[in-house]
Amino acid sequence: MSNYQKRSKTELAQRVAQDIFDGAYVNLGIGQPTLVANHLPAGREVVLHSENGILGMGPAPAAGQEDYDLTNAGKQPVTLLPGGSFFHHADSFAMMRGGHLDICVLGAFQVSSTGDLANWSTGEPGAIPAVGGAMDLAVGAKATWVMMDLLTKTGECKVVEECSYPLTGLACVKRIYTDLCTLECTPDGLRLIDTVPGLTHAELESIVGLPIRQ
Repeated sequence: MSNYQKRSKTELAQRVAQDIFDGAYVNLGIGQPTLVANHLPAGREVVLHSENGILGMGPAPAAGQEDYDLTNAGKQPVTLLPGGSFFHHADSFAMMRGGHLDICVLGAFQVSSTGDLANWSTGEPGAIPAVGGAMDLAVGAKATWVMMDLLTKTGECKVVEECSYPLTGLACVKRIYTDLCTLECTPDGLRLIDTVPGLTHAELESIVGLPIRQ
């Protein structure tokens, strides 16, 4: 009988944060990825970028200290670290497209075993497309990581053999961080980095429905 517990959103953010190296320039996408800013290890310098034109973001402000003239791309209030800067939207996208970001962390609807990304539309009638800067980030950053729940609310796995939703980028995702496991996408398919305690490799393969190399 299975005996494992999913990572909470906080635990997932901590898991992603621990893998960001000292000195990295990092873009955190809208949604869950923004939580990573609150869990960067002390003493590790990570320069956070926001596509609306900020470099040097800090963690979320304390309650009551929000400044709504200082927000990230998701319109959430943020803080600015010493040395932080503001700049034009076009300059921000030039940073993204020019290969100046080490890592971007994005949410996703689906990721294929070889790293194809679908995160801007489900293609459903009436769905609001929300591409934002995702295409620019996915191909512009040196490493694209996805942070998401492994399963949808109806129980389908978001890691798939081939994406059925409109694609954001091809073979761009290097790692997938989820509430049950961390996976690496390779040209040969998925490789396991870690799972939550108590979840066996066989159980994970059954959940995902794809082979996962150890």
